[in-house]
Amino acid sequence: MVKGEIAVKLNRLSDFCDRHGLDGVLLQHRANFAWITGGRDNHIANNTPEGVAAILATPDSRICLANAIESPRMEGEELAGTGVPVVSFPWWDFRAASIKVIEMIAGRKIAADMDPLGIGLRRLPNDFSELRWSLTAEEIARYRDGARRVSAAIEQASNAIDYGDSELEIAGLLDYFVHTLGCNPLVTLIASDDRIGRFRHPIPTEKKVEHYVMLVTCGEFGGLISSATRFVSFRPMVEMESRQQAIANIDAAVNLSTRPGRALGEIFHDLQQAYADNGYPDQWRFHHQGGSTGYAPREVIAVPDSPAIVRDNQAFAWNPSIPGAKSEDTILCGADGISVLTTASEDWPMLSGHFKGEELQRPSILVR
Repeated sequence: MVKGEIAVKLNRLSDFCDRHGLDGVLLQHRANFAWITGGRDNHIANNTPEGVAAILATPDSRICLANAIESPRMEGEELAGTGVPVVSFPWWDFRAASIKVIEMIAGRKIAADMDPLGIGLRRLPNDFSELRWSLTAEEIARYRDGARRVSAAIEQASNAIDYGDSELEIAGLLDYFVHTLGCNPLVTLIASDDRIGRFRHPIPTEKKVEHYVMLVTCGEFGGLISSATRFVSFRPMVEMESRQQAIANIDAAVNLSTRPGRALGEIFHDLQQAYADNGYPDQWRFHHQGGSTGYAPREVIAVPDSPAIVRDNQAFAWNPSIPGAKSEDTILCGADGISVLTTASEDWPMLSGHFKGEELQRPSILVR
């Protein structure tokens, strides 16, 4: 008998199939594969959302389909102990692969998130991703573990960088610590000095740090993605104090406004008002503000009219920014409020963000 996390997911899948007149689904996108396997990994290349093995899932079964390159590792490592059998086919023979997949489908109504063999599979309905949004108890425990690792990695990198390091060198350090702590770096952004204010999505360059630097990571652990941003300075940043306080207040507003049952559009209105209240009324226009997260860096990116409703036990990563300052952590939203998953250590300097009489502790600039 399938228990716990997977049992919950198969029940959700059963309801989904009933709504759409399906017998099952074929899942090869990395996010979907991780979700249906309890956090297992089917990626090789890190620059694509597609994986190299698929799960044929029905309300009462899961079977992995993989070519002869991937099947030994899937069976011997990745899916070992899950009870998911692995069916293999030749990697070089598309006809044999197509026949095997068609045999496994056996005339059932199966929808797929991709059809790499071109066998005419029906498209997976868009609302499938919503099955991933509300996290199970096992997923929450795995998320907390991964978020602690990501937070530790970005702090270790922050303490390891030196004045005069290039952004590329800092990116290498950050990815090194993310990998060392057992996570997969999906996004790495680094900017120093004037580049922080000029670009909201700054990939690292050869520029060397003169005064301060921003580190951004999205690290995946057990399928779940934790996002965090931190700042390091090599001199006191008195001129940044007012901006840091403003962004902490804006961050507190959007995070404390995130509650089950609210539409993302409503939360976005609170966010816009917080930007205005803190002296930056138009800055939300220059960078997306984040949104829900989990098995994708952002499951839904919030916009002013977003109709998506916040679920209980759903993760979010908001990332408000103004020129030269940004705040970002991954939170879990529940009926009792929010908890920060990528919480900073007690050694990291903090400041209080204020919103409607409430406070939320936010990371400040680490002065080295």
